[in-house]
Amino acid sequence: MAFELNGKKYETDEDGYLLNLDDWDKDVANFLAQQEGVDMTEAHWEVVDFLREYYDEYKIAPMIRILTKAIGKKLGPDKGNTKYLYELYPGGPAKQACKIAGLPKPTGCV
Repeated sequence: MAFELNGKKYETDEDGYLLNLDDWDKDVANFLAQQEGVDMTEAHWEVVDFLREYYDEYKIAPMIRILTKAIGKKLGPDKGNTKYLYELYPGGPAKQACKIAGLPKPTGCV
């Protein structure tokens, strides 16, 4: 599967996750967010940036439990909880945010 943006073609898997992580940029993120019905705010970008840093370090997209704990450590307990993350990404914080961040689908996500 694929989509086109600004005259460039982007390959995705059947769930809409980017196949080439190097294809990702803010325009792609905004496009994917739009497809997901997510209106990107600074809080959304904070999670996306966090996920990309996490992926750079560990080479894996975190499951929701790990994501919640790691965000809590870095951004504080008010942001490191599932209620807050689900408000930002109602389609599932790990799954939906990883897609927008241009990362593979987290393991353990259905």
